[in-house]
Amino acid sequence: MKNSKNLKIDNSYAEKLYEISEKCPPKGFKKAEILLRNYSLAKELGFDKSFVDSDECLNIFAGNNLLENSIPIAQGYSGHQFGHFNPQLGDGRAILLGEINKMDIQLKGIGQTPYSRRGDGKSALSPVLREYMISEFMHALKIPTTRSLFAMKTNEDVQRETTLPGGVLTRIAKSHIRIGTFEYARTKNIQILKTLADYSIDRHYSDLKDTDNKYLSFFAGVCDKQASLVSKWMSIGFIHGVMNTDNMAISGETIDYGPCAFMDKYNPKTVFSSIDHSGRYSYHNQPAILIWNLAKFAETLIPLIDEDNEISIKKLTEILHHTMPLYQEYFYKEFAEKLGLQTIDNKNVKIIDNYLKILHSESIDFTLSFRNLAKIVDKSITIEDSVFSKSGVFTKWYKSWKKEINISNVSQQMNLKNPCYIPRNHLIEIALKNGVDGDMTKINLITKLLESPFIEKDGYEKYTMPSSSDERYITYCGT
Repeated sequence: MKNSKNLKIDNSYAEKLYEISEKCPPKGFKKAEILLRNYSLAKELGFDKSFVDSDECLNIFAGNNLLENSIPIAQGYSGHQFGHFNPQLGDGRAILLGEINKMDIQLKGIGQTPYSRRGDGKSALSPVLREYMISEFMHALKIPTTRSLFAMKTNEDVQRETTLPGGVLTRIAKSHIRIGTFEYARTKNIQILKTLADYSIDRHYSDLKDTDNKYLSFFAGVCDKQASLVSKWMSIGFIHGVMNTDNMAISGETIDYGPCAFMDKYNPKTVFSSIDHSGRYSYHNQPAILIWNLAKFAETLIPLIDEDNEISIKKLTEILHHTMPLYQEYFYKEFAEKLGLQTIDNKNVKIIDNYLKILHSESIDFTLSFRNLAKIVDKSITIEDSVFSKSGVFTKWYKSWKKEINISNVSQQMNLKNPCYIPRNHLIEIALKNGVDGDMTKINLITKLLESPFIEKDGYEKYTMPSSSDERYITYCGT
């Protein structure tokens, strides 16, 4: 594609769900420059390299020009934030340009919208760069996620506690429909709610359209995808940090990389967000919050399931009660693969549980532990040279584990499942500081390493290691 005129953009959300969105052309940033370009994702969307490198592309995704036929909108949604319901949220700093190849194209940090309330609708550059790196890392792990096409520096400042350089992220998603979108539609009327549900089913769960009760099947489908997603988060020590209902996508993608981070030492109580004082969204609590959020989603669907609300509630509750056991199945499947276990029976569940107890009791680095275990079994290191060297019970666990694995190829299998590189919090912070100051060297290096997170490269050992500091790492919302 040499220019945007060859590009077909659809506006299905703007056309079908205009009652819960607002037309909103971006004002744009005239001095913007692209710092990170995702060429492989651009190719998937139908952009060729010459277009991605062009001034035309820059001006479109800086919000200065519109793609031909684009109907830019801000989407409305509500949300339970830290357990409290806010009926009027919406895209306060993001504008949806439309859909290309059935994928949403959204500009995040682009300026004020009708949902901005008193905010400026802009973003600082640091969270834009951070979301680009982390979302693309999640994609490299095959964890469902929104993706990042461009990270831009606006060359205009934003005022927060201090003056900061501004940025814009081009975010790509299967859609931006959230549980909070359904909560918002329900505050309108049943017809709008039904239109949203039908649209969501057509777009994400089209195989359910002919089931006996497609709305009930839709709820079950969302429960399944979210249970699978959270199990994958848990398997890599990812803590979302702000699992509000407006941050859970019905497509089953990870969305909104605000105060997220990755656990170093294994501690189920780990929480990073500066505003999560009670630990509501800690690592350990993520499965319970999953169920809590899905219960709020179920409440929005009550009018669509059956004319009798009591029957609706009973049917939805039955599915909800099956979701935690479903999550547990996914969780143990993920960890069985991480440990090279061939089956998931009571014996192997106990092996997994005991492994995590060792990590917790000895404050062992979560990510390194799996890679070290693979090296111990293939004899490239000894237990004494590993993260388990100070554990008094590891040797006993190791013997029980070895009986359950195929020792001839287990290390290879484990290394295909367990990344050696993750976005280490301390390294990300250094890279972001440099990037904001104009030096993108470390960001480019880390982004490259995270594209192939399972392949350990000589000379980059420090990028596999946790911070030597015991100081608690704190993250902040990028708003």
